[in-house]
Amino acid sequence: MSKVNKIKAAIEALPEEEYVQLRRWFSEKDWEKWDRKIELDSESGRLDFLIKEALDEKEKGKFKKL
Repeated sequence: MSKVNKIKAAIEALPEEEYVQLRRWFSEKDWEKWDRKIELDSESGRLDFLIKEALDEKEKGKFKKL
């Protein structure tokens, strides 16, 4: 049995409360990875096109304040 299958079996055996805790932890880990990826993309300039798009929209008078 692979590690992943063992982990899956262990997860399925968890009481509901512990399953909820694990699911919450997993979600937080995903968001941390997402945040780090956004930071790295921003620092590298990969998101500069978004700034340009926003400035172009503002120049065209299509920029809306939230």
